[in-house]
Amino acid sequence: MAVTPIRTALLAYGMSGKLFQAPFLAAHPGFELYAVLERTEARMAHDYPGIRSFRSVAELLADTTVELVVVNTPSATHFELASQALRAGKHVLIEKPVATSVAQLDELLALARQQGRHLLAYQNRRWDSDFGAVRRVVESGQLGQLLEAHFRFDRYKPALNVKKFKEEPGPGAGLLADLGPHLIDQAVSLFGQPLSAHKTLGSNRPGSRVDDFFSLHLRYPRGLNVWLTSSLLVAAPGPAYVLHGTQGSYQKHRTDPQETQLLAGLAPTAPDYGREQPGQEGLLTLATAEGQLLSTPDAAAPGNYMGLFEAVRETIRQQISYPITAEQLRWQNELLELRAD
Repeated sequence: MAVTPIRTALLAYGMSGKLFQAPFLAAHPGFELYAVLERTEARMAHDYPGIRSFRSVAELLADTTVELVVVNTPSATHFELASQALRAGKHVLIEKPVATSVAQLDELLALARQQGRHLLAYQNRRWDSDFGAVRRVVESGQLGQLLEAHFRFDRYKPALNVKKFKEEPGPGAGLLADLGPHLIDQAVSLFGQPLSAHKTLGSNRPGSRVDDFFSLHLRYPRGLNVWLTSSLLVAAPGPAYVLHGTQGSYQKHRTDPQETQLLAGLAPTAPDYGREQPGQEGLLTLATAEGQLLSTPDAAAPGNYMGLFEAVRETIRQQISYPITAEQLRWQNELLELRAD
């Protein structure tokens, strides 16, 4: 028996909706990309003819045929909009960070349980090709006892963001709230909850009023130390992932091509979608039985954010546990709220 596609509405059609959600919802047969919230200009219809455009949140949520709402608006609005959608009986797929405090997260999770609906985090970087390679190497055990892991997400953007809400101090503003959830999610998905953590923030761009540098040092059992770092003033980024263990090391640059491909208009169903280019392999260095060090290139499997949407579909339609758990989200928010130096 055919299963009805999940009728889905977006709460915005900015970069996130245009690149990271709409193409996948349109391509996945388990979803119906049905509607969008656009208060003034109806831009999404140019890309998706027939899309229904609502002018208010209330109007969109009043449509009883909508099953899933994607909250892809500025971070400070996530809690209120997700609350409204859950109270209206919708499942919610929500951009990072899900909430700007542990208290808000707990309230959303409780509301979702009360309403019998799913609150699902949009953590697409778990499906990056480069991180997929890192996960494979870690889980293979080839490095022996893991001692160090360094994850970085760097850019060179000395000018202040034209989106003023990103530069105004307040909940959800700053680099930690923007890129921190990606790195934290990757770390906790691999290593779990840290024993302890230490946070450093910096504000280094001319005129900046929010953090544009952060570093989190996470301590784990068996001597594992993990550093998560990001800066907007790195003109020559090094490897995004560096791992050291008792039997070897691994390094990988940030080579996932999906964002670039989506910007160029490549469909997620295209044969070359998510595939890295020759020369972008990671470097795996292992100790031989004779004590020599042997380095070999390590190719990544293609990345594809469609895996996230398949997980959303499985959770809503088949009640299969979503891979980004409530426990992991709580760890993430605890680290985001951690007091810095």
